[in-house]
Formats: sequence, C-alpha cells, structure tokens
Amino acid sequence: MLKPQIFKPGDIRGMVVGDEIEWDTDGAEHLGAAFAKVFDLEGKTFVLGHDMRQLGPELSAAFAEGAMRLGAHVIFVSLVSTDELWYCSGVLDLPGVQITASHNPGEYNGVKFCRSQARPITPALLEEIHKLALEDLPSADRKGTLTRRDMLSGYVDHLHSLVDLDGIKPMKVVVDAGNGMAGLTTPAVLGPLVEVIGLYLDLDGTFPNHLANPLIPENLRDAQAAVIASEADLGLVFDGDADRCFIIDEQGQVVSPAAVTALIAQQALAKEPGGTIVINSITSRAVAEAVRKAGGKTVVSPVGHSFMKAKMAEHNAVFGGEHSAHYYFRDFWGADTGMLAALNVLGILGRTDKTMSELTSGLKQYVVSGELNTQVSDPKAIMAEVEEIFDGMGQVDHSDGLMISTPHWWVSVRMSNTEPLLRLNVEAEDQQTMEELRDRALAVIRKEY
Repeated sequence: MLKPQIFKPGDIRGMVVGDEIEWDTDGAEHLGAAFAKVFDLEGKTFVLGHDMRQLGPELSAAFAEGAMRLGAHVIFVSLVSTDELWYCSGVLDLPGVQITASHNPGEYNGVKFCRSQARPITPALLEEIHKLALEDLPSADRKGTLTRRDMLSGYVDHLHSLVDLDGIKPMKVVVDAGNGMAGLTTPAVLGPLVEVIGLYLDLDGTFPNHLANPLIPENLRDAQAAVIASEADLGLVFDGDADRCFIIDEQGQVVSPAAVTALIAQQALAKEPGGTIVINSITSRAVAEAVRKAGGKTVVSPVGHSFMKAKMAEHNAVFGGEHSAHYYFRDFWGADTGMLAALNVLGILGRTDKTMSELTSGLKQYVVSGELNTQVSDPKAIMAEVEEIFDGMGQVDHSDGLMISTPHWWVSVRMSNTEPLLRLNVEAEDQQTMEELRDRALAVIRKEY
C-alpha cells in the first residue's frame, strides 16, 4: 500500500498504524525497488537506517529487500538519528535512506533520501520513485547483499573534530530527547563533555511524554522547568529524529532559532570573513542584519531541508539556519544536524563568562507571531484571499508560498511541506503591528471555523 498523499515535496510521510494506514511493508518493498532503479544501484551500494518509530525495523527490512531484489547492495546501519545517516552517506560517499517521520505523531513513519555525500534529492527524482513504486519492477539477474555496520563511534568522533571543546568551562545541560533518537546519541556525544540531566532519553516511538516536535511551545515546558529546577546553564530539546535542536537559556526562556543562527553565523564568519550564510524565507530579519554586521552575506532559500541543502552547495555557504531549528554546516556535507548545532553553542558558551541570555541579548529584537498552523479545505484559495486583503500594503513575493513585506514587517502564508496545514508567520517591529497583521490574516484563514 502506498497512498499518493504520503509523497511530500522532499520526502515521504504517512500513517503506518491505526485505522487509516497510508503505507505498509509491501509499499516499503516497492519503494526500495523503485529507489534502486531510479538511482541505478544494480551492483552498487547504498546506506540504510531507521529511527525508533513504530515499524521502523519492519519497514527498513522491507525497503532493503526491494532494493536487493533490484541488485542493490545495502549497508544497514540500523538504529540511527537522521543526522547520523547523513554522516554515513558523507563519510562512505554513498546514497542514503532513513526511515523516519521526523516530528510527526507516533502513528506516522516515512522516508528521507539523499544522494552520495548527503546531497539532497530533487522533487523530480522523488516523483520518479513515486511513479516506479506503483509498478512491479522485474528482478535483477543477481540479488544484492546486506551488510550490517555500527557507525555511532565514527559519528561521535567526527562531530567532536568539528568543534574545539578543549578547555571549556564545566556546564550543566538539560537534554530533552522526547523519547526520540537524541536519547541514543546524547550520552555518546555530550556525555564526555558536560554534566547531562536527561529527560525522556528512552527510545519510544509512541512518544508517551510529549510529541517530539519542539516547534510546539508545550513540548518545551518540561525542559524549561528542568533548567530552572537544576540551575542548568542550558537546555537542549531535540525532535524525534534529532536533526533539529531548540535551545533553552539559563532563565528557562526559549532562545529563538534566529538568535541561535545569528550566534553560530557570527562565529563562522569570524573564521571565514565574507562567507555566505543561508537562511530560509521566514527567518527573522535580525539574522541578515547580524550577518551583515559581521561582514558576511546571506542567501535566502525556500523552507525545507532539500532546498536549504541545495542552496548551501550552490553558494559554498559556511552555515545555514531555519526558523524551525534546522542548522546546516558546510563541514557536515552541507546537511542539517541538531547535535552539531548544540556542540557549537556549547563551544561558544563554554569559552565566555556570559550566560546564554547575555550572549543573545545584543541581537535586534523583532516581535514574531510564532508559526500558526491551520488545516483548511482549499489552501490555494485561502492564500489568494489573504493576498487580496493585503492588496497595496506591501511587496508581494510568491517564491515560497505568499510573502507580503515592507521595511517594517512581513506576513508569510505557505503550505506545509510535510503536513496538511497552512502555516502563518508574522514579524514586525512592535507588538501592536504584529497582532494587527496576524489577526487580519487569521480572520481569513480560519473563517471556516
């Protein structure tokens, strides 16, 4: 089973348990065969892993079987975070596949693909996989093989080699893994460096404590409380597959991903003056201002890891950051990694007498709405209505959904790449303007309710 709605612009996500199953192991086998065909893998090798989600082992085994039937050889790295899979693809110079649905609820699973060196696949390649997965592809003359390999120690060593952490001050760090893959990688990566206070480090794809989606404020509250209670220097909250990381300061306040992007960008530009930083279309203007002040330049990408990776490669960018706390590093094959972002922040914080809140206090502050999500029946029609009510108020851009902007504020409405939602983001120089713009847009978006 492979229902068409599971194919998103950059990956695959759909329900695998419950009353409305959208794909299953038979579908996974077909996907494996289609992937091997599209990537011309007969007699060649790719790397395959899965996270702790429900049916991860079964779906990855079926995917491998389909690919081997087409003659592909599989290096199976088993239980890994998504950024560890990117590491495997990069260091082995092989295409990669990760069975994961990232931050989606526990009923979901999915697939992320990459070309060798962790390079993103294109929407056209994904469409070709979709097309061929609906067919019964003939088997190759010789079946491929499967080899198991543990890559965790190499992943840890590589991350440690990218950040100078010698001589950092002692720190106490709360880590909320949300029962996701950071529960596996945190003890190995952070354990030797800082005192870790762990929350929900046990791997459990049903997410019994809270959803592993740090974009939702309520999913950050346990870490915020733990930082205050333990008088920690920092809190780290990861999403399910651990390619994203949110930061909590010593006061229990959420550090905006824009501030984290600016902080790491400034450090990167100190090492590479004039370098390029990639941001997405709804990243706060504060980041571009900080980059410009540090002597760098910014390139804007549509939202989404595939687009960001492509821009990173196109411009040889040293670093990139998204509003959703995806952080991309040239030294990590241009791919996103929450754990390397955490190490960079720890490295910066560990070499100063300042607190985390003091480090980010110099960044110009804008008032933001946060991401407001609404399920609507006709997203394109709603976006057109939003554009109409803002007619003549600002410059209009359709390169990534709908963006209406002036020198003092912007409003973004775009369809989610991964969920059936319309996403609204608003930024302004003051609270009143932000609220007026937000409410004006929401009146149209949520009129069905």
